[in-house]
Amino acid sequence: MPRLYVASEAEILSGSVTDVYFVRTIEILKAYGLENTLIRVELHAYSLPKGYEWAVFAGLEEALKILEDRPVNVYAMPEGTIFKSLEPLMVIEGPAKHIIPFETAVLGALRHSTSIATRAARIKKLARDKQVLFFGLRSAHPAIAPVLDRAAYIGGCDAVSGVISRKYLNLEPKGTMPHILILIFGDPKLAWEAFDKVMPPEVPRIALADTMYDERVEALMAAKALGNRLFGVRFDTPSSRRGNMKLIVEEARWALKIHGYENVKIYVSGGVNECEVIELRDVVDGFGVGTSIAFPPSIDISADLIEKFVNGKWIPISKRGKMPGMKQVYRCRPGIRDFIVPWNSEPPICSEGSKPKQLLIKFLENGKLIRPLPTINEIRNYVLEQLNEIPEPEPTGGCV
Repeated sequence: MPRLYVASEAEILSGSVTDVYFVRTIEILKAYGLENTLIRVELHAYSLPKGYEWAVFAGLEEALKILEDRPVNVYAMPEGTIFKSLEPLMVIEGPAKHIIPFETAVLGALRHSTSIATRAARIKKLARDKQVLFFGLRSAHPAIAPVLDRAAYIGGCDAVSGVISRKYLNLEPKGTMPHILILIFGDPKLAWEAFDKVMPPEVPRIALADTMYDERVEALMAAKALGNRLFGVRFDTPSSRRGNMKLIVEEARWALKIHGYENVKIYVSGGVNECEVIELRDVVDGFGVGTSIAFPPSIDISADLIEKFVNGKWIPISKRGKMPGMKQVYRCRPGIRDFIVPWNSEPPICSEGSKPKQLLIKFLENGKLIRPLPTINEIRNYVLEQLNEIPEPEPTGGCV
């Protein structure tokens, strides 16, 4: 019989979703009576993808859920914090047997969401004031659809398309119409009119305008068919027919304007990446972005032992290539002017004489949440606030 290969929440929280060498590590530690050794494990990204100067920390809520109700303390940057390489993102403190088996799941949650949120933030920053909608659920396993939508929205996307996100994220899904609707009707005009007739008034009338004819032709057809009820058109033209998309958009907008439809908005989707956002942001009203966000360059978050408790005190220790000892990160605003200092040392003074903000704060104390978690909208607003204070990123991959 077919099945879905999906780990349950119970399996994740029990530690079953882990790498076998961690299981073996605990077996060995138990054999030598060392499983209760108090340790501090630091999570960090010692490098970022080529061309990246920063990333967006995401997935903290899920990581806290995995570690909750265990005898551990957790310090972390607030979710949505923009960070740089080498900075500690989280420190888990407690008995080895309650930390080591969960490293795989915690890292997976953080690394995946951080990678998606980072790419979303880069695209949102490059899009400037234009809308960015996340259409990437078909790029990944359906079991993690809420994870993708959450991370993309946190990173700055203005909306997501997943229906299941109503339940998990309290986000109203946004979208237009697929080519299959038009092809089943066999006529774009009939499909647009059916959409207009059936959909409730709060759903914007955005016509997919590239299925059978030229984009300019279908955009005008849609405007004439729906009149002032038409909110916008979407071009999702495949690469084999695409040509110069900027010229296509400019031509369609010109035609709409001279025929009295200058209020009709134009959206572009289909393989949109950072370079296309830069190329089109001055001529479109928004973007539908899928794979570029759903399958981003990976933010390589790793976990390393930095201290262990010996004879009544914490002893710094690490493997070579990593910095031992508990650390704190302080930030001067505006921008990302960060300082990494030893834990409990005096904070630096910002150049303007103000006190910096302490970024690593305690979230779990002996497994109990000690501060309220922000809402998804509060996290997103925090990301956008930081994005407003930093320069636009250089697009990766090079733009021709």
